[in-house]
Amino acid sequence: MARPIKETPTLRGQEARDFEQKIIHPKSVSPNDVRDARDSYNRVMSIAKFTF
Repeated sequence: MARPIKETPTLRGQEARDFEQKIIHPKSVSPNDVRDARDSYNRVMSIAKFTF
């Protein structure tokens, strides 16, 4: 049997402002990181036994 999911706490004050700024101005991802993620995905999908 699955465990119940706990409620997510509400952000207030400075934490809320910091979160909003991170959403508005996300960190950029280097092309190298994108290539590594794509290679990992392709490697996993090449051995996957399921279909979508």
